[in-house]
Amino acid sequence: MKSTQVLVLLLSTLLTTSDARRHSKHIPSSLQSLPSTATRPAFFKNDIPIAASDARTVRGGGGGEATMSNEMFNMVKAVVGVGVLSLPAGIAAFGNAPSAAIPAAALIAIIGSIAAYNFSLIGRLCAITGASSYRGAWEKTVGASTAWIPAVSCVVKTFFAILAYSMVLGDTFSALFTTLGRNVGREVSLVGLTLVVLLPLCLLKNLSSLAPFSLAGIAGMLYTAVAMAVRFFDGSYAGPDSRFALDVAESLRPAIGDKGASAVFSSNAFILICMLSTAYMAHFNAPKFYLELKDNTIDRWNTVVATSFGISILFFIGIAAMGFATFGGASNGLILNNYSTKDSLMGFSRVAVAFALVFTYPLAFVGCRDGILEMLQVPKEERTDAKLNNLTFAILGVVTAVALKITDLSFIMSFGGATLGNALIYVYPAIMFRSAVKNMGDKATTAQKVEVILAMAFAALGIGMGTIGAKMALGKLK
Repeated sequence: MKSTQVLVLLLSTLLTTSDARRHSKHIPSSLQSLPSTATRPAFFKNDIPIAASDARTVRGGGGGEATMSNEMFNMVKAVVGVGVLSLPAGIAAFGNAPSAAIPAAALIAIIGSIAAYNFSLIGRLCAITGASSYRGAWEKTVGASTAWIPAVSCVVKTFFAILAYSMVLGDTFSALFTTLGRNVGREVSLVGLTLVVLLPLCLLKNLSSLAPFSLAGIAGMLYTAVAMAVRFFDGSYAGPDSRFALDVAESLRPAIGDKGASAVFSSNAFILICMLSTAYMAHFNAPKFYLELKDNTIDRWNTVVATSFGISILFFIGIAAMGFATFGGASNGLILNNYSTKDSLMGFSRVAVAFALVFTYPLAFVGCRDGILEMLQVPKEERTDAKLNNLTFAILGVVTAVALKITDLSFIMSFGGATLGNALIYVYPAIMFRSAVKNMGDKATTAQKVEVILAMAFAALGIGMGTIGAKMALGKLK
């Protein structure tokens, strides 16, 4: 958590405020003040003038009604999702000895800190421009003509998310049936669950009643982390004759080798790095979080982001390290698959994860469906029940078909992270910030110009990681 706070709070606050103090107390900081409403139209493309009261709101000291503690909880809930269960496989991509978890933990912390910085940057872009959405921030900085680029990226990334949900649900319900003494394959479990449960839920027109169930997600992940730690320390899977090792397929049994910490210098480490881009992905919701924060000054915003991502980093390290230390090179793309169906402790974990995913699935699905309608520019008055239902059948059919064909969750996580994840986390925020500072002209401070260099450096890093990671992920699929 310390590293996250250093990167977010120092780079997002000290960098710019120090420049303002050094030159003049009248020079606006990129973080703590905005251009006046009289000059804003000259700064931003497609700018819509806002009232003075609205300017105070986006500048800080306004915002919504959410307290800092509520924001932190919801932000952690948004970041910590099913993707964390694939991270042990990311470590196994380059190592198989316990010491490989050490550099992996460092990578998780570093990537998480950079993701936190860019999450903060998107919120600050909303403060600078008055935008209320990811696409809106792009429109006000880069321009409306290319706003479809981040919009399409968000939709496709949401498609990847519900695809991952379907894959996990297929594996999880198949394992739960085995625990109950029923031999039901992954394919039958997934198709049956989709037709009987997911389809009716996705056809609902009002999902407000499902929102409270999303709270079960973070509780299920917390229980899973504790259960994995218990199984690591009690040695239930420690050896070939251990308590549960013989109950799982040979390919899923612990495989501890000699590829330790130094193996991180292998190009295969980029698979883990790109999986992290998917795991930390919540950036298209950054504007929503910023605007909902009560008294949303930049200091309060940065504190919320740093704390939330710090907690998420610790969560990711715990699950990744415990899963990998238990199974080594055999860590599956969904780590729960490595645990015996006769292991009641992990059985409850499967139930918790399945319950959470079933009821959060429609919430993510609607985001994908509505995003497609927005891309197709279908007016809201033309979105009839029949049209929504037909699109629901089509999307769910495609998702299920792909989930039946692709069984490796780690591939979806790494390839999705290498492409869209890196773009949404590293590249697009940097482009928007660079354009925002450029649009300010002489009003931009030296600190803002320096921060552009930092943001663009992270963008270049994201492009490099994504290129190599995508190639490695595709190679792994073959």
